[in-house]
Amino acid sequence: MPLNHPEATQKALSILRDGSSFQWYVIPLFATVVYVYLAEIGRKNWKGVAAGLSLYAVHWLFEIGNALIQRFSGHALWTVPSGTSYLLLVGVGIELSLMFSVAGLVLSKLLPEDPKAKVLGINNRILYAVGNAALYSVIEIFLASTPAFVWVYPWWGALPVFVAVYLPFFLISFLCYDWRPRVQKIVIGAIFGVDAAALVLFAGVLRWI
Repeated sequence: MPLNHPEATQKALSILRDGSSFQWYVIPLFATVVYVYLAEIGRKNWKGVAAGLSLYAVHWLFEIGNALIQRFSGHALWTVPSGTSYLLLVGVGIELSLMFSVAGLVLSKLLPEDPKAKVLGINNRILYAVGNAALYSVIEIFLASTPAFVWVYPWWGALPVFVAVYLPFFLISFLCYDWRPRVQKIVIGAIFGVDAAALVLFAGVLRWI
């Protein structure tokens, strides 16, 4: 089966963690992320912080998985061949990663106070997760039409992205929002622990990704 823009893989690998494309706008973006979290911590919005961190932890898990797919198959499912100030892994630039670091926290503010309340007969946590996953999938259609973001395989598109990526992102985020603090800490810590171990092994030691 022919691939969509297979040349994008080599373009992405050629700029992977290459500091020569760095742009200063990343600094205020990072400062904004820090401000958002510190502001919510100051308000003791621990549920929102948990929603944000859980989504971000899963985001990294998926990006590592995507990079490993590239390593073993030759091409990632999605890749970023241009347009980023710093490519962290084959499918994610620093700008996208910073956005995902606050996405769960920001969008958790849409959640009704009652976790059991239903909207259109559906539990609000599930419905909001589906709605946000659908929105992000539609946005990714636009991104995939630009040179900066490529869906490499012809069968990988908005529907697989919705089901296999964004739905898990927002489900974990919005469900984690209501978990007991101890459970939140265990789950978030465990996922980040797996992320860190995988990065050390696959990016640092083996240099696979």
